[in-house]
Amino acid sequence: MIGKFVQNEYPLKERLDAGASDLGYNFQAYAQMADLGLIGALFDEEIGGFGGAGFDIATVFTELGKGLVNEPLNDTALASGYILAHTGHLDWVEQIISGKKRVALALIENGADYDWYLPETTAISSGDGWNLTGKKTSVKFAHGADAVIVSAKTNTSDGLSLFLVTGDAPGITQHRFQTVDGGSACDISLADTPSLLLGVEGGSYEIIDATAARCTLALCAEALGIMDSIKTMTVDYLRTRQQFGTVLGKFQALQHRTAQMLLEIEQAKSAVTNAARDLNAPTDERNRAISAAKYSIGRIGCYLAEEAIQLHGGIGMTWEYDLGHFAKRLVMIDHEWGDQDHHLMRYAQS
Repeated sequence: MIGKFVQNEYPLKERLDAGASDLGYNFQAYAQMADLGLIGALFDEEIGGFGGAGFDIATVFTELGKGLVNEPLNDTALASGYILAHTGHLDWVEQIISGKKRVALALIENGADYDWYLPETTAISSGDGWNLTGKKTSVKFAHGADAVIVSAKTNTSDGLSLFLVTGDAPGITQHRFQTVDGGSACDISLADTPSLLLGVEGGSYEIIDATAARCTLALCAEALGIMDSIKTMTVDYLRTRQQFGTVLGKFQALQHRTAQMLLEIEQAKSAVTNAARDLNAPTDERNRAISAAKYSIGRIGCYLAEEAIQLHGGIGMTWEYDLGHFAKRLVMIDHEWGDQDHHLMRYAQS
């Protein structure tokens, strides 16, 4: 169903044009995906969805990756919806699943690398609420979102806390920019901004860790779909492009390189399958499988993007040809939710 929707109703040119807009995606397409049940498939029945298992998430995002769909189902639906569901805000989750609300997630700060568990943003209690002060960087698809979930440390607890800030709250400013792979992100500044505490003060580490696992799995599955499309484009090109009196696919050296690409993709599939299977396993086992998958996707993704462009030659880098857009997104996935080095180190320490 997802594949038919992307192929028949949401062509690549339209998706690329939407990526250049202020939102960084097509809001109508996002709403249509919600109506089709794509967001509901990411959550279990207890909170209003009809899926939520590791293989449900992997299936949805693999198909989205094949079509290079840029709508923020990972960034403003899966991540924030999971946090809100497990902090008791099911009214927000219902509207997220229906596509009526979009909530961004702001964890990373300048200089923190991928260490989301060490925020400098502070929350000061004020009457019945909390006021936030600090800065978050590269918050994907925050522009136009109804609210932002922000991580912070409080003045009364050493633990990590989460807060919900509405998009029109006083003291919040956004600097929007377009991402390399065709999307939108914001640097966010908070100055004594009123917010709502989510869950227990100082007790949000585990919920963010579980959210990170789901979002990382979704990214890995998206990368698998992109790899599949890159493989198809490359094989088709080698079968049809003629040079030196024959098609390129006849040359044995290129056949060997293509075969190696296919072997690497199969390794990536195995790693993502293991991660999807272990998504609800004990924390250490889950994180070990997630890191193994993310490291594999990062390494193989960069290799595959470079190899496919080399096999295509100059046409692979042109704006008019689809391959370059898929390759950019595949390379950028390595830098979301921890790159190769980050996950290799985490795997070694687990």
